[in-house]
Amino acid sequence: MLLIALSACSPAEKPAVSGGFVYQLQGYANGRLDEVAAAPFRMAVIDLARDASGAYFTADEIGAVKASGKNVLAYFEIGAIENFRPEYEAIKDSSLMLNEWLSWPGEFFVRYWEERWWDTVVRPRIDRALEAGFDGIYLDTPLAYEEIELNRVPTLTRDELGARMAALIVRISSYAKRVKSGFSILPQNNPELQKYPGFVDAIDGIGMEELLFQATDQPCTADYCAENLQGARQLRKAGKTVLAIDYANQPENIANACRRYRDEGFEGYVTVRALDRISAPCQ
Repeated sequence: MLLIALSACSPAEKPAVSGGFVYQLQGYANGRLDEVAAAPFRMAVIDLARDASGAYFTADEIGAVKASGKNVLAYFEIGAIENFRPEYEAIKDSSLMLNEWLSWPGEFFVRYWEERWWDTVVRPRIDRALEAGFDGIYLDTPLAYEEIELNRVPTLTRDELGARMAALIVRISSYAKRVKSGFSILPQNNPELQKYPGFVDAIDGIGMEELLFQATDQPCTADYCAENLQGARQLRKAGKTVLAIDYANQPENIANACRRYRDEGFEGYVTVRALDRISAPCQ
């Protein structure tokens, strides 16, 4: 059962709903959200901006998706910044910048615990999501705490970096929920952050990538896969929504993932790594 309340809408306005969620961050047809609105899901995770940069979705556009019966979450990063984001120019030469993420050239981890990061990037993004009428926010790159090169922050340990990431998510939640009661907070990945004070109470759910299949169609068998699954189960047991995203094309893998989602009580979505299209919902 989806734990986040659904937007009110008359039955005639709603498409047929199969459940689950759609996760699309680019490739919006004609820069619009019509296909997202028409897709048969109960929830949509979309970028805060239509072009992943400065052209942000408007309240009217988000309202149209909500009128289809969906909760709509705004995606943005909180532990790193890509060089195409509009805030990049303001901070690219500052002390906020840390090592580049080698898996994603042009993306850089940052000192996410500093007030300048909050004032320049995080708080304005929350404000924009609130003003546009999103139902919540979907927060990527909590894993920055794992990927920052420790020689860049010699006074901090990995555990201290984890605690500071959890504290940032708690701060985001407190700020947003003061403005809009019921506003949903879902970080992506790193369920182990639940060991830090306040984290579990601050979130409404968690997004989990590659729980079962890594991109693409590769069974997730490493030790961390089992650890992530266990962490997701713990959060689900605590009453949190789990949005599971796997990357697979083979029909048998898609069917297997969907069956596992049902068994686990997760909301699941199997799609392509580029997140540039709408894939079929689990049946």
